[in-house]
Amino acid sequence: MMQEYTHARTIGQDAAPGRHVLVVGNSLLDEGVDFERLRRSLESGYDACGADVAPFNCLLMRVKTRAYNPFVLESELRDALARLDRFELVRPSGPRSRFVRDWYAPKAAAELLFFRGLIDDYEHADVLRVVLARAARSARRTAHFDLDFPRTPQRTPYWCHKHRRECRPVEEARRFLRRYTLDTLARVKEFARVRARRRAAAVLHGDARELDFGGRFDGVVTSPPYPGLIDYHEQHRYAYELLGLDECRELELGKGSSRTALRSYVEGIAAVFANVRGALQPGAPVVVVINDRRELYPEILELAGLQLEERYRRHVNRRTGRRAGEFFEDVLVARAPS
Repeated sequence: MMQEYTHARTIGQDAAPGRHVLVVGNSLLDEGVDFERLRRSLESGYDACGADVAPFNCLLMRVKTRAYNPFVLESELRDALARLDRFELVRPSGPRSRFVRDWYAPKAAAELLFFRGLIDDYEHADVLRVVLARAARSARRTAHFDLDFPRTPQRTPYWCHKHRRECRPVEEARRFLRRYTLDTLARVKEFARVRARRRAAAVLHGDARELDFGGRFDGVVTSPPYPGLIDYHEQHRYAYELLGLDECRELELGKGSSRTALRSYVEGIAAVFANVRGALQPGAPVVVVINDRRELYPEILELAGLQLEERYRRHVNRRTGRRAGEFFEDVLVARAPS
């Protein structure tokens, strides 16, 4: 089991059944992290609350933790696929943004834009938006091993480090739209089988330095932005372009690595934790997953009025992309003094 979840169990040990766990972020975060924490809370019998300044993250959290009528959801998703199967254009019929023109082959762009045009016809529009975003990520003109941080469109054949052979850029999006529609449906059904009854996750969109979390929570699990390491907005550019979401760039923390940027980061994250602290039960743990290579968090926790109890280091395996060298994260466990 990953250390992050092993040590985050501290929250479950301290919380009575049916109490609340808070998951909070203040920047664009990995969609594979925060919604998973919310889902684990619901599986374990806890109500949960997720907060993020990024509209795309909030969309993901809502879709992946909501309870659905499985019959209506499956009917709508399969109807959207049937309409996609009848679509025959190989080039977009209307205007395209520069991003779409640069990053998608004509056929892929036509299929993505057609699917986008179907979304508002359905009750479960947000589910289809997530399907569209997943397909848009995979259908870009990029190397298979460089899905996380592609810098320029890949327009010619290339040697693929993932498949160990020559590969060609993606030309169409239909197969990804079909794959992720069916995969999303399967994931929703599987989660419905394991989630605790009568438990729910609330999702708050806003700046965590100022949000009213609306309750008293038994613990926090959060993975703040890694300063100067990842451009979280550009990482999800495809979703913002195709879904038309507000960027909220001015509220993001962790942009840049200059002395001024790092000072702003320290003060901003400390303000987040100070605000969160006011929504916690006495003695509640705060679990932070972070790449703290600059050793900023001792000061951040002190400014927020939190005391560091434990610190763990974990190695992060490569996922779909390639990293230059080894990558490690810290798991910090802190509490407000009694």
